[in-house]
Amino acid sequence: MSTPDDVVFLFDVDNTLLDNDHVISDLRSHLTEAFGAACSDRYWQLFEALRSELGYADYLGALQRYRGENESDTRLLQMSAFLINYPFPERVYPGAFDAIGYAREAGPTVIVSDGDVVFQPRKIERAGLWKAFDGRVMIFIHKERMLRAIEAAYPARHYVMIDDKLRILTAMKEQWGDRLTTVFVRQGHYAHDTEAIADFPAADLTIETIAELKDVPMAALLG
Repeated sequence: MSTPDDVVFLFDVDNTLLDNDHVISDLRSHLTEAFGAACSDRYWQLFEALRSELGYADYLGALQRYRGENESDTRLLQMSAFLINYPFPERVYPGAFDAIGYAREAGPTVIVSDGDVVFQPRKIERAGLWKAFDGRVMIFIHKERMLRAIEAAYPARHYVMIDDKLRILTAMKEQWGDRLTTVFVRQGHYAHDTEAIADFPAADLTIETIAELKDVPMAALLG
């Protein structure tokens, strides 16, 4: 095993570094305009059903299920092209790359995201985030269950996790305790779901945007 770093910074992607709510809104509008409201509604029904089964968003998987119901509809090829060619660089939050650079001054930075094995890596690469993290990217089904894998790949005495989901931050804090500083980024619909976040204790630190990370004293991030 390699020598542990003093600190490793772990970053979520969707609604933490990249405005995924905006991506979904654009996809919803595209489906309605190009294929009609009924088609759009059915796709999102399948999408939500698949997310409940898998525990993560699978846009292409939902499209495959839609195809099973509409195999003769050649417009599906255009729908997949919209997803694959989406301009993800435009959806990276302002100040995200500065926040990554600020964290890198103290230790390695790693993407730790949930998602499928095709579209999620594509999104991260297209957005310029894969390069920004020098290829240090881990994608799981439930990252809060994969802390041993994270430790094995990036051993550290202390970790900082930056995420928009208080549920995940809480689950990781319960396992790593004082070895982890949790940073709750109040971006996206999950972070503003008052009923959902009321079920969990506050994170160690809360910021309103990812750009604010660089304004947090490093001593606070290091616990």
